[in-house]
Amino acid sequence: MTQDSTNAGAVGPDSFLFDDWSDAIEDMVRGKVRGLIEAMLEDELDAVLARPRYGRRRVDEEETPAAIGIRHGHRERRLAGTFGETRIVVPRARLMGEDGKTYEWRSRALSAYQRRTKTVDALIAGAYLSGTNTRRARRALSALFKGTVSKDVVSRAWRKAKSDFDAWNARSLAGEPIVRLILDGTVVRVRLDRKATSISLLVALGVRADGQKVLLAVKNMGGEREAAWRALLDDLAKRGLHKPELVIVDGAPGLEKALAALWSDMPVQRCTVHKHRNLLAHAPERLHEEISNDYKEMIYAESKEEVEAKRKAFLRKWRLKCRAVADSLEEAGDALLTFTRFPKSQWRSIRTTNAIERLHEEFKRRIKTQTVLPCAETAAMLFWALLASGQINMRKVDGWQSLATKSIDQPIDLAA
Repeated sequence: MTQDSTNAGAVGPDSFLFDDWSDAIEDMVRGKVRGLIEAMLEDELDAVLARPRYGRRRVDEEETPAAIGIRHGHRERRLAGTFGETRIVVPRARLMGEDGKTYEWRSRALSAYQRRTKTVDALIAGAYLSGTNTRRARRALSALFKGTVSKDVVSRAWRKAKSDFDAWNARSLAGEPIVRLILDGTVVRVRLDRKATSISLLVALGVRADGQKVLLAVKNMGGEREAAWRALLDDLAKRGLHKPELVIVDGAPGLEKALAALWSDMPVQRCTVHKHRNLLAHAPERLHEEISNDYKEMIYAESKEEVEAKRKAFLRKWRLKCRAVADSLEEAGDALLTFTRFPKSQWRSIRTTNAIERLHEEFKRRIKTQTVLPCAETAAMLFWALLASGQINMRKVDGWQSLATKSIDQPIDLAA
């Protein structure tokens, strides 16, 4: 007769992983931390009352008289820090006010109802920004904080960034040496009126005179129409943004109209990647490879003169082979080849909106686990916070050494 057996160390139905992973070092450190926090609070109260516990009041005529009050016991509180969760004993005291009434003493180091240190809140917010949703962040941090971090705690820690976000939105741009502006929008799903709704995030990315890219604005709008873009541009101008030397766009009609209304003589570069997609949309699939080869030979030519020659050849060929493709290229006009008026070292960074598209991709990758964001404001805050927290870093643009060089005023010859 056979009999099923298990090893003595096997995990039983009431045992879980990490249950018996006790650590003497961790226990000792947490015990020391508790003592240090309690000593700090006692010293703070001693300084307010000008006397230690069970001691007489110190009198010094040269200093401001200390507060008059009496101690009345302690209360126990739980506090979570990077050292984990610990229970501390907080001293209590009643102080006499100037009006003759007494009030409860409050520690400046440990505010009322505080259950976590600011470092812990930053850690929780960082876990959320790294691409986890509230429930996954709670589960990931449960081993450290022993269940004190719920999904609501994660949400509250994240929402503490709102005041910083509001200040960033209202900051002056008068001192920003912006020489180039990159504008684009991206669509995200948010919860509005208890329903999942698609909204547009309009993003303005600036390039400083030293080549460093900087996020200037991000706003949630219902779409990318002219009025939406004009609202964003007016806000930038209101906050003191000087007229840049160049604006790079994706070719959205509403954006181009808004730019023309604000800066009518502004040099504009249409994204060559977006135009490439438009050309392919006007032709059958069997012609896509041939169109791509001809288009790339034009866009990635070595000189302005060669770009002109390739453009004329492209138009002559495709007017006969597929008129819609040629018409689509002509629609972009001079704006598609504005990059040829700048030093060749800058062509790579001017030709496309790739700098801002990368931000969109990183943003979408971080919110992929959430499917639908809680609200429209959260979407804009999250986009900003990824950069503000250092989760995403932006390098200088290619050719930044020649940014001081002025562009050539003569546009490219469009005759074909």
